Amino acid sequence: MKSTSSQSKAVAKGPDDGAESRTAGKRGRPAQRRRAGPGRPEGVSNVRDEILDAAEIEFANLGYAGTSLRNVADAAQVTQALINYYFGSKYGLFEEVFLRRGRQIAEDRVQRMDALRRSGTPPSVENIVRAFLMPALSIRATAAGRTFMRLQARLHTEPPEISYKLRNEAYEPSTRLFTEALQAALPHLSGKDVYWRMTLMIGAYLYAFSDTHRLEEMAPGIVNLDDPDEILNAITSFVTAGMLAPSPGDTGPSPPGSVKG
Repeated sequence: MKSTSSQSKAVAKGPDDGAESRTAGKRGRPAQRRRAGPGRPEGVSNVRDEILDAAEIEFANLGYAGTSLRNVADAAQVTQALINYYFGSKYGLFEEVFLRRGRQIAEDRVQRMDALRRSGTPPSVENIVRAFLMPALSIRATAAGRTFMRLQARLHTEPPEISYKLRNEAYEPSTRLFTEALQAALPHLSGKDVYWRMTLMIGAYLYAFSDTHRLEEMAPGIVNLDDPDEILNAITSFVTAGMLAPSPGDTGPSPPGSVKG
């Protein structure tokens, strides 16, 4: 007759013991838990957000092609299976990482434009520019927001099949809203000129807000990249002057408020 201790040992070891040891310290697909109320089981949203936070850093540092689900799984201390469970694929993860903050910026822009239009007076070019830039600058106020700004700047170097869809989904409606406002505020410019200057403003803010430049090295002790007012005033004055400049080849009178000489 076998001893009780032998039976216990036989029962204690199951077919999944090896798998558990290989994923020690990592979280797998969540088991069903008691719900605190309507919605998802407790703890699920936190794990999902942790995966998004870890992926945001990896994608910002390595780009889409350079990041693997293994990188993200290791950083988030979860299994790759759990990432697939929540997001379906690497692209699905990348999409949600980008749209999470991209949509926030776009919604903030729309609200600011609505506020300008409700003011009762036609918005100035400077106010339109500030309303467009402020949401991205506000995101940059946190460490996670700065990571996103680097990710967004990097997105513009990703293949079109990856970047265009995401950029259009996040920003197309709000960008068109601001382009239309600039066309109304800049009647001396053609539609082509306004679209060019809108594109140049986007390029300028992506570079300035992404911390990928060498400004602190070129001007040590002169500039303060942690001062949002300094950054906003610098880029707003630069972009506004560019917006108000005469159309290329235009030899007629300069528009009111434009830069001369």
